[in-house]
Amino acid sequence: QVQLVESGGGLVQAGGSLRLSCAASGSIFSINAMGWYRQAPGKQRELVAAITSGGSTNYADSVKGRFTISREIAKNTVYLQMSSLKPEDTAVYFCNAQIATSYRDYERDYWGQGTQVTVSS
Repeated sequence: QVQLVESGGGLVQAGGSLRLSCAASGSIFSINAMGWYRQAPGKQRELVAAITSGGSTNYADSVKGRFTISREIAKNTVYLQMSSLKPEDTAVYFCNAQIATSYRDYERDYWGQGTQVTVSS
């Protein structure tokens, strides 16, 4: 069994900052990319940021320059530092990881339960 547990969401005023964390645990052989997605009410889930095992990063245009993704490979943990937050960043943020549970398995997507981020104007 694999679990992704997120933390760090909450309520913040516009212009403020939050840091999200996501730790993967369980039967993990390897992790490739890890990332953060978000889903606002009435909208589709969208990629916010992703980071590969080699450290390459990818960001949505809407968060470039404001959000920073990082990871601690030894801790199977990914972080999302969010700064200059805007009301339009309000959403449930989901952690994603591509995990193989044994050397015989292909990596597949695992998801966290989501953490609410609310930015007030």
